[in-house]
Amino acid sequence: MVSSNHLSAISLYSLLLALLLCSAGASSSSKNATKIGQGYRLVSIEETPDGGLIGILQVKQKTKTYGSDIPLLRFYVKHEADNRLRVHITDAQKQRWEVPYNLLPREQPPPLSQSIGKFRKNPITVSEYSGSEFLFSYTSDPFSFVVKRKSNGETLFDTSSGDSDPFSSLVFKDQYLEISTKLPKDASLYGLGENTQPHGIKLYPSDPYTLYTTDISAINLNADLYGSHPVYMDLRNSGGKASAHAVLLLNSNGMDVFYTGTSLTYKIIGGVFDFYFFSGPSPLNVVDQYTALIGRPAPMPYWAFGFHQCRWGYHNLSVVEDVVENYKKAQIPLDVIWNDDDHMDGKKDFTLNPANYPRPKLLNFLDKIHNIGMKYVVIIDPGIAINTSYGVYQRGVANDVFIKYDGEPFVAQVWPGAVNFPDFLNPKTVSWWVDEIRRFHELVPVDGLWIDMNEVSNFCSGKCKVPKGKCPTGTGPGWICCLECKNITSTRWDDPPYKINASGIKAPIGFKTIATSAYHYNGVLEYDAHSLYGFSQSIATHKGLQGLQGKRPFILSRSTYVGSGKYAAHWTGDNQGTWENLKYSISTMLNFGIFGVPMVGSDICGFYPQPTEELCNRWIEVGAFYPFSRDHANYYSPRQELYQWQSVAESARNALGIRYKLLPFLYTLNYEAHVSGAPIARPLFFSFPTYTECYGLSTQFLLGSSLMVSPVLEQGKTQVKALFPPGSWYSLLDWTDTITSKDGVYVTLDAPLHVVNVHLYQNTILPMQQGGLVSKEARMTPFTLIVTFPSGAAQGEAKGNLFLDNDELPDMNLGNGYSTYVDLYATVNQGAVKVWSDVQEGKFALDKGWIIDSISVLGLDGSGAVSSLEIDGKPLIGALNVNVSTSQHEHLNSEGEGEKKTVMVALKGLKIPVGKNFAMTWKMG
Repeated sequence: MVSSNHLSAISLYSLLLALLLCSAGASSSSKNATKIGQGYRLVSIEETPDGGLIGILQVKQKTKTYGSDIPLLRFYVKHEADNRLRVHITDAQKQRWEVPYNLLPREQPPPLSQSIGKFRKNPITVSEYSGSEFLFSYTSDPFSFVVKRKSNGETLFDTSSGDSDPFSSLVFKDQYLEISTKLPKDASLYGLGENTQPHGIKLYPSDPYTLYTTDISAINLNADLYGSHPVYMDLRNSGGKASAHAVLLLNSNGMDVFYTGTSLTYKIIGGVFDFYFFSGPSPLNVVDQYTALIGRPAPMPYWAFGFHQCRWGYHNLSVVEDVVENYKKAQIPLDVIWNDDDHMDGKKDFTLNPANYPRPKLLNFLDKIHNIGMKYVVIIDPGIAINTSYGVYQRGVANDVFIKYDGEPFVAQVWPGAVNFPDFLNPKTVSWWVDEIRRFHELVPVDGLWIDMNEVSNFCSGKCKVPKGKCPTGTGPGWICCLECKNITSTRWDDPPYKINASGIKAPIGFKTIATSAYHYNGVLEYDAHSLYGFSQSIATHKGLQGLQGKRPFILSRSTYVGSGKYAAHWTGDNQGTWENLKYSISTMLNFGIFGVPMVGSDICGFYPQPTEELCNRWIEVGAFYPFSRDHANYYSPRQELYQWQSVAESARNALGIRYKLLPFLYTLNYEAHVSGAPIARPLFFSFPTYTECYGLSTQFLLGSSLMVSPVLEQGKTQVKALFPPGSWYSLLDWTDTITSKDGVYVTLDAPLHVVNVHLYQNTILPMQQGGLVSKEARMTPFTLIVTFPSGAAQGEAKGNLFLDNDELPDMNLGNGYSTYVDLYATVNQGAVKVWSDVQEGKFALDKGWIIDSISVLGLDGSGAVSSLEIDGKPLIGALNVNVSTSQHEHLNSEGEGEKKTVMVALKGLKIPVGKNFAMTWKMG
């Protein structure tokens, strides 16, 4: 544990006072001009009653670069769980801004006033502080710390700075914090977003990583976009043994993160260092541990996994009705129709345009679509129009809900014209917002809400007032600033000493957003809370929707922060209808799974300008497998609904046809995400962590642990070169097509225009249904189980699971009488095949009447026919309506040639109740 020189019991306050009277240390003689000062020295260290450590750090040499150093720091370290270590460093004398504990609930460090020194009588010298998974150690002068993996002693994080290192020791000023870690060259890093990464999912040395929520479109590469997620996963492979861990720096201030390949440096403009380390060691363990801290992903309703159609520019209700009708005519599945701000009166939140969306007609339309199980979602922006005849604004003013500047609500401009922004850090604002959602739902029974522009986005910059002349009032798109504005550079918040690379061009941090010297509830500065805006709005919106009719909320948010996944889904914002943007969408989607926001997707076919017909074909073939699957287009783009081209309609029927058969699988992944954080869409390294070939792969992805999508991402291509990790893979388009390899293999697959390649891995049981045009209808069709064994193996086992529930209920759990969970198992042993289930809470599934109609077992040794077929001990051969067939597999790669024949056995007409345990056996030959 811990030890060091004896310190008599003395209060923290006395210690601080004594240290302040000491000299600040020797003069600086840094060899490297980029280094800022000489760091801090540790002057005391003690154990805390909760088993942590508290130390006091004193600055060694004050410098003036980026402001004056904070003289004394308090550092606190604790093993908060077996797999989680926290290191918290702050000003020892004054409270500093941190992510509010009521917004993101977590353990609080001891208060600054807590005395130290009285908890141990024995003198202590410092060595290592050991937990279950981590070893924490430090050096006193200059202070640095190291985090190691206990099992193998591997260094995961090392903040020491030697003479030859290009980065400084610890720097801690009021508006500039800097800390670095060394990294091995072969570490693969993922995360630090949201940004559009042209080099794929793996972090790329020298690319900029800036975290500060900004409304610049996703077409901007390597720039800070709508979300801020200061977490990264580090995957390493040592001698064929892989291990992953993650590091979260919980800080909401703007920051640049510099990754060189051998080091990572954080440069932050405020707040504290609050590091959390998660030990893994698998990528799935890491996300489980991360979401255990930040909040498990929200359960999504079943319909949310259907296909969604939206467009900015559905000018009236008849256009929307027409879109729904045309999807039906084209026989393309559609679950949810959306409205951008077209339904609003003058683009004002929580209103209806009486001419274009008359309420009686809209209610009739909603009755009609609700009766067939379809849903309706509309947009809300945070900006509330300054309009004295507008009830939402009147009630906002009466409740004093807006962010302030100079004692008055801060004035900005978005779609309705001049607006004020609600302050969601204020409890009164949350109550007002919840009430406005209730009022709107009484006006229009929407099924979910889409919160946009919440970075927050502003068409103006600086301090503005509404001019006497004309200014748009929400009658046209208009994003040109028409307010009378003057720049605010007089405060250190609006013009901080260190300039982060905001918008990718070092834009002022108040540019086209709220001025950073504006303030929230309790005097909290926008400077500190800026990146939390969308997160705080998601929490308030979730609270509002949860109170309606006791139904499960559905929220889509553009801006996100650490923990947003607990409340909302996310789409990747304004993308372009280009092949490059199609490719980028995969990396961003995979990143959000790591960030704990598994319900994610990009605008299918691109937001603007119009995609080509070929691109839209290929995009729906990828987008059909996004966890959140929505076509959305810009006001000025030509129409791009999937039925607009016959060829795209055909690709959509094929790809969405597969998706709708996979809905029970996707919904079960939604349950897994909710209970363990597991991403729905995952990079291949999640399932194959030792296979280094897939560490940088960003052109294919997995759904769950075993379903692989290998799309065409280039113009004019009718084949795709896909990586198949070691093992057997079976095509979902033709279950007899198989690819098997011992060490992994690239295979060139045929991919004509209307075909997307999807493969299922060995050892899996995949539950599917028969599809349909609406998820409600698809949900009631019979089930098929696909069982995959390693090709031709004498022995093998496969597993799968199925979660079914009443998806209207707010909670998603077992034991409420409205859910069923089924574990599925299969084995093959020397030609004897067994498939069986283990059901928990079967009543719900039995009451619904769900049945398993067919079971197909793939990869069996093909030396004979099926015999001794039994279910629950009763013979099935010759049973009425049960059909048994065998088909030979075709091996699509050379490694499969020359092997003994393998077959698929398909059994149809089974009528097995899903809610009851069953066991089926037979022999081959």
